[in-house]
Amino acid sequence: MADVITRLDPTSRAAARGFSDMTIRNLFIIPTIVFLIVFNVFPLIYSLWTAFTDYRASTAAAANFVGLANFRELLSDPDIWRNFTITAKYVVITVTGQVIVGFGLAMLLNRKIPLKGLITTLLLLPMMLSPAVVGLFWKLLYDPSFGIINYFLGLGKFEWLAQPQMALWAVALVDIWMWSPFVMLLSLAGLSAVPKHLYEAAEIDRAGPFYTFFRITLPLVAPILMIAIIFRTMEAFKTFDHAYILSTQPTTELIAIRLYKMAFLEWQTGMSSAFAYIVLIVVVAITNIYVKYLNKAKAR
Repeated sequence: MADVITRLDPTSRAAARGFSDMTIRNLFIIPTIVFLIVFNVFPLIYSLWTAFTDYRASTAAAANFVGLANFRELLSDPDIWRNFTITAKYVVITVTGQVIVGFGLAMLLNRKIPLKGLITTLLLLPMMLSPAVVGLFWKLLYDPSFGIINYFLGLGKFEWLAQPQMALWAVALVDIWMWSPFVMLLSLAGLSAVPKHLYEAAEIDRAGPFYTFFRITLPLVAPILMIAIIFRTMEAFKTFDHAYILSTQPTTELIAIRLYKMAFLEWQTGMSSAFAYIVLIVVVAITNIYVKYLNKAKAR
């Protein structure tokens, strides 16, 4: 161990002050570990304990241990299953839309075009904005009285967010607009790594564009595209900011919105903690399925 922990260059200032490699390492690592414990690990453990109690943050009453009662009540509540169904539909719509739009944009940008850097930067702007700002911005665009979407489409005073069947699609469109650039960025990195000689060989063999896409481009970009899908699926399950701002119908009440109402409007702290862990288990399970297919894609 003494051989591993060497001292600094004797001529350096740190060595003159008597700082060893171990001391400098601890100065950086220990504060980081403390930060993670205070703001990540402790809340996680505390909320897990709260999930098994009837604790309410709005009262001074002591928390009583109720075991699995919160989980049983949540899993037997039809409204909770309705929230999961809405969220599942929302995740499928948004992730599918983001993959199609993002990968399509990456294919268009994966060539020599004028002002490519400027165009790429402009396309990345939506994902740099605050989700709350995006929600307010699109709420104005959807406004039936002066929203420009109805004006350009000639729909008169069509109420996008007030239609039960259309509201979820309207909220999903905002998420697709905002996060398609993320998929585009990862896809562009994958496309740029595809060896050029494969396309040259396909061109010599007179392979068509569809054959080249499905036999060369898609298989080689699939692993990094799967990574994008994993990240976007996890984030879609946690969507709250712009969905809460745009939500006016029960058909757009995602699980994150229901969790917020349960925790901070109804003050069911124990119940909401249990709900949060159910959501966590679902997200982890779906992510593991994606990772399984990702490993298969890498092995090909």
